[in-house]
Amino acid sequence: MAGQNTQAFTAGTGPVPQGRQRRVGGGPGWTLGALVIAAVVLIPLVAVVVIAFNPTENIWPHLLATTLPRYLTNSVILAAGSAVLASAVGAGAAWLVTMYRFPLSRWLEWWLLLPMAIPAYVSAYGLVDLLDYAGPLQSALRQTFGWSSARDYWFFSPRSRGFAVVVLASALYPYVYLLSRAAFREQPSGSYEVARALGAGPWRLFWRIGLPLARPAIAAGAAIVMMEVVSDYGVSFYFGIQTLTTGIFSVWLETGNAGGAAQIACVILAVILCLMVLERYGRRRSRFFQSARQPRPVTRQTLRGLPALGATALCLVPLAMGFLLPTAVILGHALERPSEWLSPGLGQALVHTLVVGALASVLTVFAALFLVYAVRLALSRTARLVMPLTALGYGTPGAVLAVGILFPLAALDHRVADAILALTGHDPGLLLTGSAAAIVLAFVVRFFGIAEGAVDSAFGRISPSLPMAARSLGRTARGVLTSVYLPILRGSVGTALLLVFVECVKELPATLLLRPFNYETLATRVQEKASLEKLGEAAPPALIVMAVGLVAVALLARASRARER
Repeated sequence: MAGQNTQAFTAGTGPVPQGRQRRVGGGPGWTLGALVIAAVVLIPLVAVVVIAFNPTENIWPHLLATTLPRYLTNSVILAAGSAVLASAVGAGAAWLVTMYRFPLSRWLEWWLLLPMAIPAYVSAYGLVDLLDYAGPLQSALRQTFGWSSARDYWFFSPRSRGFAVVVLASALYPYVYLLSRAAFREQPSGSYEVARALGAGPWRLFWRIGLPLARPAIAAGAAIVMMEVVSDYGVSFYFGIQTLTTGIFSVWLETGNAGGAAQIACVILAVILCLMVLERYGRRRSRFFQSARQPRPVTRQTLRGLPALGATALCLVPLAMGFLLPTAVILGHALERPSEWLSPGLGQALVHTLVVGALASVLTVFAALFLVYAVRLALSRTARLVMPLTALGYGTPGAVLAVGILFPLAALDHRVADAILALTGHDPGLLLTGSAAAIVLAFVVRFFGIAEGAVDSAFGRISPSLPMAARSLGRTARGVLTSVYLPILRGSVGTALLLVFVECVKELPATLLLRPFNYETLATRVQEKASLEKLGEAAPPALIVMAVGLVAVALLARASRARER
């Protein structure tokens, strides 16, 4: 889209006069609606700050002197370690599949996205079960070599902080891989051809040309990885690592101190804001290297012999750690105990997941569609400024949103119940916090940025002449949306619905904190059973979550292929 001073044009009629251009707006109702949607998305974040600065019991000095340094240190180590490892793996794999041909390279180019289908906490359950002392690998080693106890041999601890970094990096490296691969593909081949003519080998090509040009994309991917790690609860809890997110659960659920939980949440918000700035900075810099002319694509070099086998092995290792091994372990447990597919509570957890996910995805995409369209209609600067702020929810951990949602919603819930009791004499109970409404609201806020980004980019691909022509024929703003935009946006809206639904199915922290009593989803059932070392009972819901994730990965790969054609 052009800037605000750019004149609108209709097909074949020249510039639209300024007076008429002002009448193109959709009226104050659209602007008011956009502001209401933005307020709903931003209120939980504001509530966290308000609760943190007005606690009923200020335990900040106690946190600062005792647990907060440990929470912060562990979070920083996990985030930094995962980002470094994910960047090395993601950028290295992207370089290999972009620059070279080797066995399975065409398949690996898309297979490397598969870890995105598995939540990191599910991957952790599978890998630890495989590598633990009682797991099949160490048991086979003891049986093969005649070892009788752990004192007879050395094996790394799969429940350590270092292995948690490996698990998180294996699950999250696709973020770096996607951005790095796009950056490598967009680079003109002339630079590499000149370097090869001057005698540069493969390593010098990567370090001197490929890596510097792709550094902004790698930095943006690393920032996303760090945001995901800071938001993580399932992996940290399973490994027994005290992080900022687990600290919210401990302070809130164990001590009942909402103010202390909000204060820890503010620390997380500060960290996330810094990472979001880094990610935006990286994306801004990545645009600088785009050529005005269509560059000639990079010509892949064919590898043979040991280099070809080495390239294949290097790409298979992260794929195995992030997808193949965890899937094999979970699937093996599901096949060993097929009766668990009929276990009590699984069907209800599936229904809860489908209902909450579907409702949240529809509300999120509808709100994003309304907001984006209203902002495009609005002539006020305020309406245009609020839209970028609504993306903050996606970078905010679910545990933080739970703090900001539950207490304002509980206060509203009590007021509504008191009003109904006064009017009718009947106590309706807690209508919002006593149902799944709080979970739905958390999902809408958490994943609004995904829907908004998908819808906004789709709007940007539609020629302005189409809605202008409809308005010149007397259509209202609503009529233009329903008759012009929606038929064209149908595919993008469907994609946004699916992506938001998949994220809702995988979300764990917000669901754990906001669910009503005895209310289970697939994610909470997996976490509950796996935390009790009942991986056989956790396998069926975990496989369902993975299957839903695979649909999203397939859709992402299809969209990526379409853009490259």
